[in-house]
Amino acid sequence: MRRQRARKSTESEVNLTPMLDVVFIMLIFFIVTASFVKESGIDISRPAAGTAERKERGNILIAITANDQIWMDRRQVDVRALRANIERLHAENPQGSVVIQADKDSKNGLLVEVMDAARSSGVSNVSLAADIVKK
Repeated sequence: MRRQRARKSTESEVNLTPMLDVVFIMLIFFIVTASFVKESGIDISRPAAGTAERKERGNILIAITANDQIWMDRRQVDVRALRANIERLHAENPQGSVVIQADKDSKNGLLVEVMDAARSSGVSNVSLAADIVKK
């Protein structure tokens, strides 16, 4: 009778190691394949454009607010430090592009300075964000 009880207790154990291995491998897979979205860190009221095109991949986002503040990666950046920040982010992803989200009430001169900083840091693909006008 003791043998039967001992045998039943050993047979009823379930080995969870393979299941944990599979879950761990799936977790690693999802972390590696996830695309991390970088945001500028502030909401912008973009101007509308009839010829605007949707661009899915913009790796370096720069926002210019209505009161002429520059934001990158959820922090405010001085215009003098902008080129170094763009170079750092461009070194992480050389195929990346720069998308400038300028508020419709911001100054045009600051937008030109940001575009110059992006181009002089080696990024050839610089775009301006605009809202798409539906016809």
